[in-house]
Amino acid sequence: MTTPTVPPNEESLIPLAHAVGEALHRRGLVAALAESCTGGLVGHLITEIAGSSAWFAGSAGVYSYAAKEAIVGVDHETLLREGAVSHEVAAQMAQGALRVYGADVAVSVTGIAGPGGGTPEKPTGLVHFHLSAKDGVEEAHRQIWLADRRGNKLLSAEYALQMLLGYAGR
Repeated sequence: MTTPTVPPNEESLIPLAHAVGEALHRRGLVAALAESCTGGLVGHLITEIAGSSAWFAGSAGVYSYAAKEAIVGVDHETLLREGAVSHEVAAQMAQGALRVYGADVAVSVTGIAGPGGGTPEKPTGLVHFHLSAKDGVEEAHRQIWLADRRGNKLLSAEYALQMLLGYAGR
């Protein structure tokens, strides 16, 4: 799905991060992240909220193939076969973050922020998201953003926060 959206600014995402925290805290849940193309932006937004340590375990910044393998346990063969920007890798990233942090729910983000790096099969702005939860819930999402690098990162961070809010608000 291609989504031509005007990116939010960082400050406008703080209330969303706060809502995520309230929903997680209300349910007694702890979240974790595995971030590639967002480079830790989602974790940064969450930790702007005072008291977030009550509901946020941490974010693994796994930008390189080696980091994806070593930190969150992405399978080397999957990376070679599917590439880092794939639903298979996004799933393994989220499942790894869930395990590494001992969290209740984890979201992963992996994509091509731009401006270069895209191909016809995997265009610039393509991002895969995955949510894995201890209760067995698995959700995979794919977006193509039409913004610049910063905009694609902000849109991806907003989407990841919305995924957490959607899960916590069930």
